[in-house]
Amino acid sequence: MSTLTCISPIDGTVFATRECLSEAAAKEVADRARAAQCSWAARPLQERIDLVMAGVAAVGAMNDEIVPELAKMMGRPIRFGGEFGGFEERASHMASIAQDSLADIEVGEDATFKRYIKRVPHGVVFVVAPWNYPYMTAINTVAPALIAGNAVMLKHATQTLLVGERMAQAFQSAGLPEDVFQNVFLDHDTTSSLIADNAFDFINFTGSVGGGAAMERAAAGTFTGVGTELGGKDPGYVLEDADLDAAVDTLIDGAMFNSGQCCCGIERIYVHESLFDAFVEKAVSIVSDYKLGNPLDANTTLGPMAHKRFADEVRSQIAEAVAAGATAHIDTFAEDDGGAYLSPQILTNVTHDMRVMRDESFGPVVGIMPVKDDAEAVRLMNDSEFGLTASLWTKDLDRAAAVGDQIETGTVFMNRADYLDPGLCWTGCKNTGRGGGLSVIGYHNLTRPKSYHLKKVTS
Repeated sequence: MSTLTCISPIDGTVFATRECLSEAAAKEVADRARAAQCSWAARPLQERIDLVMAGVAAVGAMNDEIVPELAKMMGRPIRFGGEFGGFEERASHMASIAQDSLADIEVGEDATFKRYIKRVPHGVVFVVAPWNYPYMTAINTVAPALIAGNAVMLKHATQTLLVGERMAQAFQSAGLPEDVFQNVFLDHDTTSSLIADNAFDFINFTGSVGGGAAMERAAAGTFTGVGTELGGKDPGYVLEDADLDAAVDTLIDGAMFNSGQCCCGIERIYVHESLFDAFVEKAVSIVSDYKLGNPLDANTTLGPMAHKRFADEVRSQIAEAVAAGATAHIDTFAEDDGGAYLSPQILTNVTHDMRVMRDESFGPVVGIMPVKDDAEAVRLMNDSEFGLTASLWTKDLDRAAAVGDQIETGTVFMNRADYLDPGLCWTGCKNTGRGGGLSVIGYHNLTRPKSYHLKKVTS
């Protein structure tokens, strides 16, 4: 039996360990979920909504413990207060639209026929959640899946080993049946075996491109639906009429917050040539004032990356870019230890020949390039294997919409970035993956349509 180990990025010590379930034990968990799902789906929708929201509140009651726990597991500074605001916002929105989103679609009724389409739950939904925003990314699927009448099995990332455990305990303490929402500790082989054996009816995976490909390979031939949110290299584009201060503040925060470890974090910025020098100057000033340090210190604004190997990849991308002619604008911070504690960096004189402008960095580095017009900006923004979000900065809504129509992403922002609106579908294209979470479309992906064509007896 294998063991999962969470190494704290604060000091490199072991923070938590958990034993993985054996394949037989994991199969029993999946069987219990399947057995419990029918009676859960038979409960009135409002009852399911109320129980899920009670579970959300129970997580909120743990927030004083969760915030430092997150800092110890993945390095986010305690000054930012955890994730409960977004966690509750997303669950609350999905609860508020459930009645309409899951309502029957009436096709028509006359003296002879009644026809309609129901949305029915898949059955058992398997959620594989990432470590970077471990509560918010998990709730994106957990809440609507449960509300829609599915049973849920949650497997969380090793780096945030205790998150799934806390969520399951909180929801069960609020009255959810134990077998309807279960947290599981699984190794890769057992996970793949369960998927291949049709233990699940739908899989939602958030993580790396390689991880998503492994999920699809495991599900091949099972006809199990797989929704994925994978890598990103999200661009920002600052047009010549932008509010420069707002653009710099938001895009740099989008690049550096959470040590750059954000699914929709800004990883490359294109600035109209008329604003380029001023943008870079302001950006360097902001980043130079960050305080890198222990995330348990309330003065820290930039914590360590979640693991030394993640920081090593970012250092490598930066070093390669500088060797190829890029200019690094931020001096190495005194607290940079060559390990998980990594200095933030702003690069100019970058090109798309450099990995830092092509590969996902997922760290506190951003490359900034000048562009002469929208056409050049669109070409560069689309020059990526990924397509999650793009952030446009302009006073002209129609122009933003027109540029947005040409960008290959799942979401287009205007004058904001790095935010997930639960009223909109969270989705991507290219190697960012397929599927869609939240909004009414999230409910459609967590259910299947079932048509009723009922002929009346008229004599």
